[in-house]
Amino acid sequence: MSHVSTATRSFGLLSVVVMLAATAPALAQLAPSADRRTPWGDPDLQGLWSHATITPLERPEEYGDRSLLSAEEVAAINAASDTRADQRKGLTAEQDVTLAYNQFWWDRGRSIGRTSLIIDPENGRLPPRTPEAEARLTSEEARHAYLVTRGQFPADGPEAMDLGDRCLVYRPVPITSSGYNNHVHIAQSPGYVAIYQEQIHEVRLIPLDDRPRVADAIQQWLGVSQGHWDGDTLVIETDRFRDDAIYQGSSTHRHVVERLTRREDGTLTYEFTVTDPTVWTRPWTARVPWQPVEGPLYEYACHEGNIGLTGVLTGSRAQDR
Repeated sequence: MSHVSTATRSFGLLSVVVMLAATAPALAQLAPSADRRTPWGDPDLQGLWSHATITPLERPEEYGDRSLLSAEEVAAINAASDTRADQRKGLTAEQDVTLAYNQFWWDRGRSIGRTSLIIDPENGRLPPRTPEAEARLTSEEARHAYLVTRGQFPADGPEAMDLGDRCLVYRPVPITSSGYNNHVHIAQSPGYVAIYQEQIHEVRLIPLDDRPRVADAIQQWLGVSQGHWDGDTLVIETDRFRDDAIYQGSSTHRHVVERLTRREDGTLTYEFTVTDPTVWTRPWTARVPWQPVEGPLYEYACHEGNIGLTGVLTGSRAQDR
């Protein structure tokens, strides 16, 4: 295996950051086209994209076997989302704090017209968990660990909090939306694709050639990724996640295949398949359209100096006393 010096790796990362900054103004002027190409001939997926949507990952039971919504239902769901955060009359102080921001600050997106993002299984829901995963994820230990992250019990140290609270990783792999900061910036160079996530500004550097992968013993919060082109679709395979890089109860044994395809209407289809035989009885797949948006992409600062976590741990020690 060839080795690359720290200085070379640092220069490569700096080059990608510069590339991300430089591509945004030019890309904003380009008309959407499914057959757009980079100067070196790869399909061009570059630009700033929003994956915001209020369509849930799993289909609510009320929809039964229905996968699609009517136009009237979509309009009603979007209208309810637009007004929910501003309906504060009659709320208790705790309920008001739980609502957090008013509508101006939310970035929930719209319904995509489906009852779920999951397209396989056909019922639009996560597959059954294995008996071992069910026992582990519903154990008293798991419940206590969850309540620690919610402030119900003292935290022994920063490792007891989730990665988002520690300003390390907010969006795991695969990429799914939340109430705000649902943007990614894609940049390409020969042999690489970079995916920059707005929250908490992680950069995934994805090689496209057959270079040797990093040592098997190395695990990362965003896993180890390798990409290739399947026609005009970028396929990214990622595994080797750290045990604290949890997504839907899955971590170390998770294998994710992401597929990104530019469409004629200017959107980017993002489809992902998750496999973890230690958690689910079968793989499952979800799909969501990403919308092109204008830049710039501003910094997500999390909490400056991580003083939010300092407050949490200070409170924990006071509870201990």
